[in-house]
Amino acid sequence: MPREIVSLQAGQAGNQIGSKFWEVISNEHCIDPTGHFAPEEHDVHTDTRLERISVYFDEGSAGKYVPRSVLIDLEPGTMDSIRGSRYGALFHPDSFINGQSGAGNNWAKGYYTEGAEMIESVLDVVRKQTEGCDSLQGFQLVHSLGGGTGSGLGSLVVSKVREEFPDRMIATFSIAPSPKVSDTVVEPYNATLTTNQLLENSDLTFCIDNEALYDICQRTLKVTAPTYGDLNHLVSAVMSGVTTCFRFPGQLNADLRKLAVNMVPFPRLHFFTTGFAPLVSAGSQAYQNLSVTELTTQLFDARNMMAACDPRRGRYLTVSAIFRGHMSTKEVETQMSTYQNKNSSYFVEWIPHNIKTAICDVPPRGLRFSGTFVGNTTAISEIFKRVSDQFVQMFRRKAFLHWYTAEGMDEMEFTEAESNMSDLISEYQQYQEAGVDEEFEEDDTEDLILDKKLGQV
Repeated sequence: MPREIVSLQAGQAGNQIGSKFWEVISNEHCIDPTGHFAPEEHDVHTDTRLERISVYFDEGSAGKYVPRSVLIDLEPGTMDSIRGSRYGALFHPDSFINGQSGAGNNWAKGYYTEGAEMIESVLDVVRKQTEGCDSLQGFQLVHSLGGGTGSGLGSLVVSKVREEFPDRMIATFSIAPSPKVSDTVVEPYNATLTTNQLLENSDLTFCIDNEALYDICQRTLKVTAPTYGDLNHLVSAVMSGVTTCFRFPGQLNADLRKLAVNMVPFPRLHFFTTGFAPLVSAGSQAYQNLSVTELTTQLFDARNMMAACDPRRGRYLTVSAIFRGHMSTKEVETQMSTYQNKNSSYFVEWIPHNIKTAICDVPPRGLRFSGTFVGNTTAISEIFKRVSDQFVQMFRRKAFLHWYTAEGMDEMEFTEAESNMSDLISEYQQYQEAGVDEEFEEDDTEDLILDKKLGQV
C-alpha cells in the first residue's frame, strides 16, 4: 500500500522550488503537463512508474493525475505565474490559496495578522487532501526562512498541521540565509523566529541555501550566470532523491519515518545538510565513467553540500545515502564502511554505525546512477551561529522591531527565540566534543529509573 505525502509550499521561494519539484516528479513518473500518463516506448520501468504514483498524485477522472499539493502565498503574483506556466494545468484549481496584500518580509504579518486570516482556508484544503489518502505518511513543506510568508505563514501552517495530525511526519525543505548574499535586511529576525518554531514542530528539516547552490552551479556545473531556475533544479533533484524510496520499489527501502528514526539521535537535532551526485558540467559528462566509488566520493565532498557550512569543521552524528540505479548492494555497503573507516575522525564515535543506506532500482531520467546525501552534522550550527550573531547585533539596538510589535508581537518572543537558538548551538557543540566514555548529566529521575532497572537485573 502506498504511503501518501501531502506537499505544502508557502511563499515565493517555496512555490518556485515546489513547482520545479513537481516538474521533476512528473517527468520521473512520465506524467505530461496535462496530467496524463505518457510512457516512453522503450522504457523498462514503465510499470514501476505507475505502481506507487499515488504517493504524490491523486487519480482524477479520465485518467488525469493531480498533484496532492497545497500552494500558499499572501500575494497573487507567484500563483499567477505558476498557473500560466507549462505545468500550471496540472494542479487542482482549489489548491491555490493566496491573499492580496503580501507579508512584506515581516514574520509577524505571516504568523499573526495576514496569515492568521487565511489559515482556516489553508487547513480546509489540507484536510480535503488528507481525506483522500488511504495511509497518510506525512507532510512536506517547502519554504524560505528569511522572507515573510514562507517563514511566518510557513511556521503557522506547520504548527497547525502538527496540532491536527500529531502522529504524522512533517519534513521541511527550508531555504536558510546565505553568509554573504542577503535578500532582505530583517532576515536574521525572520530566520530566528522560524527556527524556533521548526525546533518544536518539524521532524526533519533539510537546510539549503542559495550561496552554496550558486557555488555548486559555478564551480562544479560550470554555469557562468546561474538563474533561480538552475538553483531550484538542484533543490528539486535532492527532494526527488529523498523521496525516491517510497515512490519506486528498491532493494533497500526507506520512508520518512525510517529516515527520521535513523537520522535524529535527539529530538531537537533534526537539521540536515544535503548533497547530490553526480554533479558534472555538461562538457565533461562524456569523459566520466560513473561508479559507486565515484558517487560516494562526490556525495561526501564538502564542496557539494547545499548548505553553507563546512562538514569538516564538525562531526557527523548520522548520515543517510540514497542510491538510484542498478548496483550491487554489497558494493554500496563496502564503499560506505570504507569511507567511514578512512574518515572516522569526522564521525562521532558513540554512534557505532552512523550511515544508513537505501537503494532504489529506478534511476533519474537521463542518468544511469545517482546518489542523494543527507547528513546530520554538528557543523550545521555554523548557520545558526551566523544568524544568531546578526540577530543580536540588531536586537540590541531594537532596530526594525516596531514593524513586528505593530502586528501584535511581544519583545519577549524575540528573546525566547534567540535563547532557544543559543541552546541549540550549545547542544551541537556538546555532542561534537563528547567521547564514548563521557557521561552526560541527565535528569535525576532518569538516573533513578536506570538504577531501578539495574537493580532488577
